[in-house]
Amino acid sequence: MSKGIVISLYDYTGEALKPWAMNGYECYAFDIQHTSNPMEWFYGDDGVYGNIRYRYADLHDFDTHREIFKEFNHKRVVFGMAFPVCTDLAVSGAAWFKRKEEANPGFQDEAVQHAIDCEHLFWHFDCPYFIENPVSVLATKWRKPDYSFHPYEYGEYIPDDEAEHPRWPDYIAPKDAYTKKTCLWTSESFRMPHRLPTCKPNGYSAQHLKLGGKSKRTKDIRSATPRGFATAVYEFNRA
Repeated sequence: MSKGIVISLYDYTGEALKPWAMNGYECYAFDIQHTSNPMEWFYGDDGVYGNIRYRYADLHDFDTHREIFKEFNHKRVVFGMAFPVCTDLAVSGAAWFKRKEEANPGFQDEAVQHAIDCEHLFWHFDCPYFIENPVSVLATKWRKPDYSFHPYEYGEYIPDDEAEHPRWPDYIAPKDAYTKKTCLWTSESFRMPHRLPTCKPNGYSAQHLKLGGKSKRTKDIRSATPRGFATAVYEFNRA
């Protein structure tokens, strides 16, 4: 029997949902990279996380938010998370902002609105939630983040015998031992988990050198939620 429904928006990897799925929650990962047939459901490659249902969704289309609301309005949604596209928001890409603005003067306002749309959907479900982005213009064009963290700060939530990343061990440091300032915009009911940091390298982590470029694969790996943080969020918000 399901303990409740957890919804994750702009989520291709499903990493943030795995602790919930492994503990009896019914999980949905919505992203435009999933199957182009919105009625088709499919599961993770390894078949372990059968409670995660990966669904096609063009979340830049507000009608998609309406459809998700209609589908889950009378169901027990207990937690929400969203990872809106940061390409037009992250300050790391500021060098390209002027060129983008010349092509579309409202490009950042549109990107900010996509994040706000996620919050409004979770408001309607009346559930705890977080919206994640790197250091970005959301802080000035929307509101300041409620919290921020680095992946290594939650590394000790990962057991020693599971330190190596199961999917991308060549790219992600064991126990998420790397720095990457990540910001969260949350509901008042969201509980920020206590930090259990692991040792981190001085300066930049080696994986930054491996995950450059614009390929879809490297972007997906870069955007995957750190396992330790995902576990910590589950532990503190499962009630």
